[in-house]
Amino acid sequence: MNPRTAFIGAPLLTFAYGVIRILDGLDGTRGPGLAWTTGHLAFVGAMALSVVAFTHMRALGGRTRLATFFVGVATLGALALTVQFGIDIVSGLLSDSHLAMSARTEDIQSFPGLMPLAYTVGPYLFYVGQVALVVQLALGRRIKAWTPLLVLVDMATPLIDKDLIPFGALLLLVSYVMILRAVRAAGAAGAVRPGAAPGEALPNPAATR
Repeated sequence: MNPRTAFIGAPLLTFAYGVIRILDGLDGTRGPGLAWTTGHLAFVGAMALSVVAFTHMRALGGRTRLATFFVGVATLGALALTVQFGIDIVSGLLSDSHLAMSARTEDIQSFPGLMPLAYTVGPYLFYVGQVALVVQLALGRRIKAWTPLLVLVDMATPLIDKDLIPFGALLLLVSYVMILRAVRAAGAAGAVRPGAAPGEALPNPAATR
């Protein structure tokens, strides 16, 4: 997949989810319905594109074992979030009211092991892995040192207020655009090559500008 699709699409789909979420709650209730389903599908799409972006970050960082580990951690987190949002989608499609949807979701959540997998532990792996990848790139001077700060702020916005998700997504877009530029520069310099050996040293893209 073209890296531009992943790095631009992931934050834009997250932005779409945040906006749709706000609109869905204007009547005081979120879901079920078209807005609920559409917004959640947008976020699932963002997770899929994020995983693709992580693989490009790994290549930019030199395909080291540490980068590979962080990609694995982030991917597990993306899968956990996908399961969580998938449950919301299914519950919404099978319910005709918010109350019924909530009750159905609670029934599904009672399945042994599901809560830590998809809610209390698993999703955080996505954020930990993503930050670690971006920090690794910053330490390797492949991206600007302030780029990880934008990613951290993006992650903090839902903790402050979920209505800030669109704002955080825009910050993520800025950081991803910076990373995309580094990926393209490295590719143009021949630094990121398909089939490169794990851990192979790569020239600093900044040196070619």
